[in-house]
Amino acid sequence: MKTVFSIALCFFVIACKEKPKNNSLKKEEIPKTTKNNINIIPIEHASAVLETDNTTLYIDPVGGAKAFINQKDPDIILITDIHGDHLNIETLESLPLNKAIIIAPKAVADKLPEKLKGITNIVNNGESKDFKGINIKAIPMYNLREEALKFHQKGRGNGYLLTINKERIYFSGDTEDIPEMRALQNIDKAFICMNLPYTMTEESAASAVLEFKPKQVYPYHYRGKPNVSDVAKFKKIVQKNNSKIEVIQLDWYPNNDY
Repeated sequence: MKTVFSIALCFFVIACKEKPKNNSLKKEEIPKTTKNNINIIPIEHASAVLETDNTTLYIDPVGGAKAFINQKDPDIILITDIHGDHLNIETLESLPLNKAIIIAPKAVADKLPEKLKGITNIVNNGESKDFKGINIKAIPMYNLREEALKFHQKGRGNGYLLTINKERIYFSGDTEDIPEMRALQNIDKAFICMNLPYTMTEESAASAVLEFKPKQVYPYHYRGKPNVSDVAKFKKIVQKNNSKIEVIQLDWYPNNDY
């Protein structure tokens, strides 16, 4: 009996020694699958891929075909604005578009070549349309500060609110903490930009997030020239004031290009 007890005690001690001291997830290990089987794949800066069970969405694809070489072919491509880190015609033309539609505001559609205009659906601020089982609503995105009004005029670009199997996912595009963002409700995931001089400070981004209270927030589009935002500071402000909001940091700059 003593022998059996000694052996059991030995296994217990070994198991305790082998238990890892830190079970926290590193940035690149954060699970990207949600309850509705939506995979979130950061590409770079403002570019992302969302995969559902039946549909693949590209948001602001830039970086050429090589940036998307391991991704599924797009069904829906969302473009937020005319600037080069959101609209890149060379990248669009390099993608497999045999089954794709493009969703964009008129300012973007006007800049597309004719062959891309043929698969483009114009959705402007405030409009909402269904595509392939996904409701897509165009949310305004623009600057508020006097010195930044030239960057993003109201009415030109779109943020996007996607409803996928009752899950509401918001991409801010290039914006400041505008009333239309603050008025959002029941957001499951919010992708929030922050970098000066083009969008907003960490404090402004956090203030807006704390007002519309998404369940999860993903900082993105936070590096730029000359300034790079401090996303750790943003996270600290949000979680200090509302610990129920989960701040998730994905790797948006694998090549450190910004």
